[in-house]
Amino acid sequence: MMAADTALMQGVTAWWPYVMIIFAGWLATDIWRWLGVLAAGNLREDSEILIFVRSIATALVAGVISKLILYPSGALAETSVWLRVAAALCGFAAFHAARQTVFAGVLAAEAVLIGGWLLLG
Repeated sequence: MMAADTALMQGVTAWWPYVMIIFAGWLATDIWRWLGVLAAGNLREDSEILIFVRSIATALVAGVISKLILYPSGALAETSVWLRVAAALCGFAAFHAARQTVFAGVLAAEAVLIGGWLLLG
């Protein structure tokens, strides 16, 4: 009986950090989502605060994309800067060509990046 209890505790110990990471990640983001839903009911789409928040969110996304293109890490760092720039430009063009569909832009950029990597690599 003692060996079974020890094995059970080792099993729980092995997966507990992952459960905590998932729970903490969910809790940290979900609270802000619900507060956003509650606050959005009282905001007009053209209000100054919403325009400000949208500008900040756009700037953050642009910063992350710029960092990925100019200072990549991991496997992306093995690709040429020109290939990463070309992929971003093709993605941007596809985004506008597809009537501002994010999925089309991401798909086009990925296709150019992976295709170029396979051809040049």
